[in-house]
Amino acid sequence: MGAFAASKLSTVRAAFIGVGHRGRGHLKFFSSLPNTEVVAISDLYEENVTQMRQLVKEAAGENRHTAISEYWGDENKWRVMLEETKPDVVFIATNWKNHAPMAIGAMESGAHAFVEVPLAVTIEDLWKIVDTSESTQKHCMMMENVNYGRDELLFLNMCRKGVLGELLHAEAAYIHELRSQMKEEEKGTGSWRTPHYAYGNGNLYPTHGLGPVAQYMNLARQEDNFKSLISYSTPAMGRKLYAEKNYSKDHKWNQLDYKNGDLNTSIIKTNLGRTIMLQWDETSPRPYTRHNLIQGTKGTLAGFPTRVALEGGVEGITENHHKWVQGDQLEAVYEKYDHPLYKRLNEKSKGSGHGGMDGIMMYRIVECLQNGLPLDQNLYEGCFWSAVTELSGKSIDQEGAPQKFPDFTRGNWKNTTPLNIIS
Repeated sequence: MGAFAASKLSTVRAAFIGVGHRGRGHLKFFSSLPNTEVVAISDLYEENVTQMRQLVKEAAGENRHTAISEYWGDENKWRVMLEETKPDVVFIATNWKNHAPMAIGAMESGAHAFVEVPLAVTIEDLWKIVDTSESTQKHCMMMENVNYGRDELLFLNMCRKGVLGELLHAEAAYIHELRSQMKEEEKGTGSWRTPHYAYGNGNLYPTHGLGPVAQYMNLARQEDNFKSLISYSTPAMGRKLYAEKNYSKDHKWNQLDYKNGDLNTSIIKTNLGRTIMLQWDETSPRPYTRHNLIQGTKGTLAGFPTRVALEGGVEGITENHHKWVQGDQLEAVYEKYDHPLYKRLNEKSKGSGHGGMDGIMMYRIVECLQNGLPLDQNLYEGCFWSAVTELSGKSIDQEGAPQKFPDFTRGNWKNTTPLNIIS
């Protein structure tokens, strides 16, 4: 499935499972694209379904998406939806534990599956997803939107053009203080995500930072692959202190035993010996960052803030690599190296989430399905990026002992072509 291309879909008929938060944006933008049809919406809550049906009508016009089936009120209504509506594709934006069974159920029903991050929370479930995708010949893509950010596409283009020489090292992260989600006590992300912080282990959300740098390095695609990982976490303190400060002693958040460390740091080693430092922290009071650093023999690109340093300097701006090109100086870099995909789709994606990256991702998913093209992110990449959670936890439990990555491709990564610079 590394370079798998499905048969063309002239009209993409889609069903959506989970429209409480992330799914809303996916549904709204999908429904605005040409030759798409929303056939069904499923959610636990009736108000989410009815609100989204109305929003689709407003966004796409009264003459489009005229036969949307609605399902709500039970954990398993999505199964009924798949059986009754037979969609071509299913978009899944639910709590993490449901990603794997829903993706597997979608593929077994004859649909391609597009799943929010992470693809699954255990390696056992990731293997089940691989086996199902291969046996059914259906796409299963984890929707890593960050790969479609302007700077991530810029860095990918510069790496492919050889600007950095041979790639050596990367740094990636998801550092995003999200304690306020604990206010969502009975419904919403915080209601189910908070227990993960207590009872999980290791890096619970690795893919936003890891996805882009893995594609810079062509990991799981012919050139190189994930080999092993070591991991350590700090003590778990922040969530417990936040709960004690903001909730009564008998509140359910104060009944949890917060064990997962506030900050996790992992080091990944690749087959070629390259390294990736990967961090996760959704608790500590600090500014948002994904690091997004890629270092080669001829220079380094870094994010948050975006910076460029090249051996011999950046032409017309700096004389050597001892000074970053950043701020207003970057306009010349964007002018020269902006990814052609960003140039083509930036205006079309405006109004979608996360600065437009969500729209570019959805546009590309539909474009690939309609034209019978391989997806920009394949099944196995989503598995490797998601596997960090379980591997980091095992390494922590074994005092930082190295953990070997499973080869979800069964050796076929060596025959999977690198992601091209798509125009």
